[in-house]
Amino acid sequence: MIEGPPPAMAVVGEGAVRTPLFIGSEVYRNSSYGPTHPLRVPRVSTVMDLSRALGWLPSARFRTSPRAKPQALALWHEAEYLAALQTAEKLGEATPDMRARFHLGTLANPIFPEVFRRPATGAGGVMLAAELLVGQPGAIHVPGGGTHHGLPGRANGFCYLNDVVLGIKVLLAAGLRRVAYVDLDAHHCDGVELAFFGDARVRMISIHEEGRWPFTGRLEDKAGGSAFNLPVPKGYNDSEARAVLHGLILPRVTEFAPEALVLQCGADSLTEDPLSRLALSNRAYLEALRALMPLSPRLLVLGGGGYNPWSVGRLWTAIWGVLSGQTLPDRLLATAEAVMRDLGWNGGSRPPPDEAMLTTLIDAPREGPVRPEIRDRLAALIRR
Repeated sequence: MIEGPPPAMAVVGEGAVRTPLFIGSEVYRNSSYGPTHPLRVPRVSTVMDLSRALGWLPSARFRTSPRAKPQALALWHEAEYLAALQTAEKLGEATPDMRARFHLGTLANPIFPEVFRRPATGAGGVMLAAELLVGQPGAIHVPGGGTHHGLPGRANGFCYLNDVVLGIKVLLAAGLRRVAYVDLDAHHCDGVELAFFGDARVRMISIHEEGRWPFTGRLEDKAGGSAFNLPVPKGYNDSEARAVLHGLILPRVTEFAPEALVLQCGADSLTEDPLSRLALSNRAYLEALRALMPLSPRLLVLGGGGYNPWSVGRLWTAIWGVLSGQTLPDRLLATAEAVMRDLGWNGGSRPPPDEAMLTTLIDAPREGPVRPEIRDRLAALIRR
């Protein structure tokens, strides 16, 4: 069995955060970007179902995510864009002007029935989590968050809103002076970097696959002194992730002494993900999570990318297990296994997963050599 740490905090005071807390919503169930889109697969609903099947999500630890209103979303997003997004949902389609100005109705950012409600719910959950953490330190998991590509006036990279930016802005507006952001997604967090370029209150660390969309986040890109970017080569393995954790992430977070830490756990760096060429196990994410937990009194853990329903569900559920102090099982309970066996690609033609993906929660280790390019890039960032 793999042991998780004890819960981060107890309840302190009336109205305090009951930590650890899980914020989710039923809006994600049966919501799809369309039959050919990578986000046709179930994700957040799987995490909720699997966590409940394991007995890890009692009602006292679950909070239904509110839907953020346009006035709240205007903390980062432009009013014209928000109006267009709502209109597109009502019409069920994007006009040519919406497509040209706001990138709505494209292959990457299609119009679907919940095209405003779903991202507004994700944003609402992250903003609520930030508000709660300001009042009472602790740990909150919002797997529906992590849409780090959204831009102020247009959709970008499957992301209609940028809940990461909105959540950090809530923390800053409440008076916090040091917020660390660590992004483990296979894709660079271009929207977040744009928002906090040169902002000394925010330290951004992104580990992402080199040569992959959005083709930003170069090693030498400092975002005005606020970012450390590490592009990694295909085949990035658990041993290399450990070297990066101890050589870059932990030292840079520790020296910053954050009052809040936002951790984006996009699951597309896992071997099974169809949209990257990286080779991590979910153990690498959990190792990073456990190491980061003691470094800030406030921890906000988000989802992000991830396009294999089995690998995403297992990772984000295991993250909740660690945050909530559970013992991670060697084999899933029958009720949890049933959740995994009920998943599918929702119209995709990819083969079914290995049996271990259906019966276990934790991957086998995926160790390997730490390649010279990883060591050289780490050395360049250490010297900064």
